[in-house]
Amino acid sequence: MNKIKFWIDNARPIALPQSVLPALLAISMGALHDGFSWWMAIVALFGVICAHLGFNLADDYFDYKVGSADKREALNGEGFRARMHKYPYITSGQATIAELRNAVVVFLTIAVVCGAVILYFRGWHIALIVAIAGLLGISYSGGPLKLGYHGYGELVIGVMFGVLLMIGMQYAVCGVFDWNVVVLSIAVGMLVTNIVYTHSVIDIVADEKADKMTFARVLGSKKAQLGALALFSLLPFLFVFIGVALGLFHWAYLVVALLLPMALFLWKSVRKFVYDEPEDMTIKFWMGPMGNWEGYKKAGLDWFLFRWLMARNLVTFFCLFLVIVNIVLVFFN
Repeated sequence: MNKIKFWIDNARPIALPQSVLPALLAISMGALHDGFSWWMAIVALFGVICAHLGFNLADDYFDYKVGSADKREALNGEGFRARMHKYPYITSGQATIAELRNAVVVFLTIAVVCGAVILYFRGWHIALIVAIAGLLGISYSGGPLKLGYHGYGELVIGVMFGVLLMIGMQYAVCGVFDWNVVVLSIAVGMLVTNIVYTHSVIDIVADEKADKMTFARVLGSKKAQLGALALFSLLPFLFVFIGVALGLFHWAYLVVALLLPMALFLWKSVRKFVYDEPEDMTIKFWMGPMGNWEGYKKAGLDWFLFRWLMARNLVTFFCLFLVIVNIVLVFFN
């Protein structure tokens, strides 16, 4: 059990909301259809969690192979505000690279087994989604493509944990493709993209020195970077508003409008960082869970996690609000 906990702790479970909440949203939308299966939902959700943790560890494995952490550590020594200790459990000797590879295999094998169960009961229609998601997950940092190093990483994450995850999950739990889920998955995908994109904007100097091409670097100018951030942060709300106007979504979906001030605050906060303007990083209750904030401040990571956690919490709340709406609709419609 200690070994399992060790690998879960090092697989960055702090990022799980970006997959678990979209999955729960898709499950709640699937519950509105006949043929909904709770046990299929549990199998699919467990598979998503294992896949996410496995892909995070795979990212560490491939980053280790290209020496990403060594480059970032050198940058930090020169005074750049770069993230350090990408995989301290390897560099400290707590685990070997071979053990890391084995952990990746275990997590992804469990995910594949869960996928096989779903394929058996739901048919081959979902196989293409599973195959594309798996290929993108491995190609993010590994394989010949290394999409995360060529400016496509943010978009890949959005497609994986937004569009593919929600469409696949919804079909897994009820055996029906729903265009409403497709539309909403694009909105959620943009918010998930926003988590990784916020990261790349804040970490752009370090990524440039480490030869990692991100979407923020592809855009180049600060205005273009902030324009893309506005699209990823705000366009999802427009999707919902238009969906309600067209009758795709229940009017109660408008509850996500309560999160617009949070999205605007996040954009302004990143803008202040980009233009090196001072900011009061006092934690407010509406920002959501911010982890061990005092510990982050002592470690000198508050400048980064203040924005990253807010971006994560934005998609968390967006999905959670809609999950609650769907639960109410299931029981009262």
